Amino acid sequence: MTGLMLVGIALVWFACAYLFYGRWLAKTWGIDPKAPTPAVRKNDGQDYAPASRFTVFAHQFSSITGAGPVTGPIIAAMFGWLPAFLWILIGGAFFGAVQDFTALYASVKNDGKSMGL
Repeated sequence: MTGLMLVGIALVWFACAYLFYGRWLAKTWGIDPKAPTPAVRKNDGQDYAPASRFTVFAHQFSSITGAGPVTGPIIAAMFGWLPAFLWILIGGAFFGAVQDFTALYASVKNDGKSMGL
């Protein structure tokens, strides 16, 4: 299998996980997409300020991919490229994304507070 095919498989996998699994999680947890977030309700221009979807995506993307360039090659060196590739696909969708989804959902439900507060 070529590297381009693996990238294609990963793109299709993550698109399907986002479209179907993400929607299922949102429906299961009863998330209202039209409900105002704490940034809208408590907008003070400093601590609470609405951000564009691109900004939120960029913050989330940089957080979830922070250790990837370090741990991915280590896992591949220890177990081989196929287990590392499967871990990225399965772990990214069913572990990493769900953890981040849950943390963000809990934060929004608790007026934008972090886990420590």
